Amino acid sequence: MAYPLFTCVALAKDFPEYSLHEGDLATIVEIHQGGPAQETGYSLEVFNAVGETIALLVVEESSISPVTRNEIL
Repeated sequence: MAYPLFTCVALAKDFPEYSLHEGDLATIVEIHQGGPAQETGYSLEVFNAVGETIALLVVEESSISPVTRNEIL
């Protein structure tokens, strides 16, 4: 699934080096097109509850998932 810029997504796995967990929310801020045998990559920005940036990371598309209606923030 291709995600557009500024889409809110959920992390599909833990990122312990950033103290982030599966299900945490992030915003796509840049798209990195992969080569023929590579996944598309995304730069993500993670915010706390008051809107401060707490992490910037680059992940493969398989490391994120769409946010659904039944998720609780």
